[in-house]
Amino acid sequence: MLQLNVKNETSRLRAVVLGIAKSNGPTPTIEEAYDPKSLEHIKAGTYPIEKDMVAEMESFNKIFQKYDVEVFRPEVIENYNQIFSRDIGFVIDDIFIKANILPDRERELDAIQYVIDKIDTKKVVRPPEEVHIEGGDVMLWNDYIFIGTYKGSDYKDYLTARTNMQGVQYIKDLFPHKIVKEFDLVKSKIEPRDNALHLDCCFQPVGTNKGIIYKSGFREEADYMYLVNLFGKENLFHIEREEMYHMNSNVFSIAPDVVVSEKNFTRLNNWLRQNGFTVEEIPYAEIAKQEGLLRCSTLPLIRD
Repeated sequence: MLQLNVKNETSRLRAVVLGIAKSNGPTPTIEEAYDPKSLEHIKAGTYPIEKDMVAEMESFNKIFQKYDVEVFRPEVIENYNQIFSRDIGFVIDDIFIKANILPDRERELDAIQYVIDKIDTKKVVRPPEEVHIEGGDVMLWNDYIFIGTYKGSDYKDYLTARTNMQGVQYIKDLFPHKIVKEFDLVKSKIEPRDNALHLDCCFQPVGTNKGIIYKSGFREEADYMYLVNLFGKENLFHIEREEMYHMNSNVFSIAPDVVVSEKNFTRLNNWLRQNGFTVEEIPYAEIAKQEGLLRCSTLPLIRD
């Protein structure tokens, strides 16, 4: 049995589900695009190809092996995108929460059923149908749970709006002892530089007291200021619009002092090193074209 334990984003990782890029399927049509960044690359003829994405994910897997992390991979569904395992479920404390994702992605949960079978059934929950919540919007920080949402009245018109206020309330009810804070995110159907698809597209903690943040990803300045006041402005690395577009906040921590980052994130990686982090740089720019990066392709199960 797996004894789940995830209380924050940075404690030493012991077990994780890493997505898979094998048999990823053909390039989607314009009509099939879920997000504006994929749409941009479909139109430009620069959408990533399978062999490049498989190679990038393998480089990520090698880092996990280096740090002796137990890695589970989804069972392969033929001709299907299974890279972003963060979307389909997430762990808070010792509870595995199945996400209510876009209906045509339900099969992705079936592909990790063999992992879920290793978890005490009393520790696996599925929210009711009206609750929308995806792992990229759920950020753990010890006593805090940060949740990205979209409060616009046009929520239902946005495929990029993935977590609703019912999702926030569901987590509040499930974890009454935690401080649950929601953040209203900027969404766009057409401009990826103005679309925070999930909270981890504009914010993520690193280490024990630091974070990466994109101010313009928040619809309300008060939400941004909440994090500035909590972490301290001097502890936050502010990314710019183009860096947000390339997903600079979507790195992944293996330990409080070890961060896996994309090799082209020069400014961020230098800042991390200056602040005492070991930075494991890998190529991930092809996968980034689908508006997801390192955190999106992982589902942590056990941290210290």
